[in-house]
Amino acid sequence: MFTLLLIEDDTSLFNEIRDRLTQWSYEVHGVKDFSLVMEEFAAVQPDLVIIDIQLPKFDGFHWCRMIRSHSNVPILFLSSRDHPMDMVMSMQLGADDFIQKPFHFDVLVAKVQATLRRVYNYNAEVVNLKTWCGAKVDYERNTVDNDEGEIELTKNEMFILKLLIEHKNRIVTRDELINKLWDDKRFISDNTLTVNVNRLRKRLDEIGLGQNILTKVGQGYMAVEGDLS
Repeated sequence: MFTLLLIEDDTSLFNEIRDRLTQWSYEVHGVKDFSLVMEEFAAVQPDLVIIDIQLPKFDGFHWCRMIRSHSNVPILFLSSRDHPMDMVMSMQLGADDFIQKPFHFDVLVAKVQATLRRVYNYNAEVVNLKTWCGAKVDYERNTVDNDEGEIELTKNEMFILKLLIEHKNRIVTRDELINKLWDDKRFISDNTLTVNVNRLRKRLDEIGLGQNILTKVGQGYMAVEGDLS
């Protein structure tokens, strides 16, 4: 059974989401004191976190930053706001997906299932270590290290990198990536993929590898070997 932490201050919506997810055998915990979210997170040790953006005390972006400073647990954002920057900000902070309110509960369940399946199943299907561009890529630890240092990626970032490395020196189309990452492209926006790839490239820049992830305009992305400087 997977354990979920639902950070939502609307009691009616919280109860409805909890009841729906409980029907799928998820154990759902909430937060009573919204100044003690990290304490609740530490106590629950969830497999996935669902956060509303508009919360008392501090907003969801604040708590996403705090959680990301301690854990790579998958995070889904909920928001009743329709500003595009909310989605961009959530992805840049390391969220795995963004759900616009009002939403159909079947979509929420599908996103939760797809995220858990992607995060907790794929490591068992691959060799844990890979060498790419002279760097050691550790799929299990979600790290990439070379002579310039070591970076830790989110689950989404590592999954994208893994797919690109597996098909290195050839273009992986946007549709391929979306279908692999989210199982069904109806549940993910094209912009979300762009944000995730840009975030991955920025992290790889820290150890001199960002230039090895190429954008092929109108087609997709490609991981290449070698020094391109």
